[in-house]
Amino acid sequence: MSDREGHIGPGSSDDDLSLPKATVAKMISELLPSDVTCAKETRDLVIECCVEFIHLISSEANEICEQESKKTIAPEHIIGALKRLGFDSFTTEVEDVLKDHKQQQKDREKKADKIRDSGLTPEELQAKQEELFALSRAKFAQPQQQQQQLPQPQT
Repeated sequence: MSDREGHIGPGSSDDDLSLPKATVAKMISELLPSDVTCAKETRDLVIECCVEFIHLISSEANEICEQESKKTIAPEHIIGALKRLGFDSFTTEVEDVLKDHKQQQKDREKKADKIRDSGLTPEELQAKQEELFALSRAKFAQPQQQQQQLPQPQT
């Protein structure tokens, strides 16, 4: 095991680590039937379990990483840790999520390349954007002006 294991950073402790309570509460409520609620203590217990699970997986992945003389934990190390710890049933879903994530990254890079490869300077791109905003505002304002010009019914 690493000599850094158990140490998060200078001046921090495990008490500092948690997950966003609102996010976890939302996930729990989405998974439960609509007529079932979850007590705050239960939500907090779920959060503690999730944090412990993350510690367990990351520690095991760190060991695998060190055995391979690597300094960065890669997705393959996480998958290996899941297998080592007996969570084989999780690996297929993790691999699917990883594949989706990699595809999303490629799509983002394509969008960035499209802007870079446009041949326009940042100033020209900004001017083009402002022009599009102006066109949109004009298009939006047109129906409102027509409505205001309609004769109002007399009372």
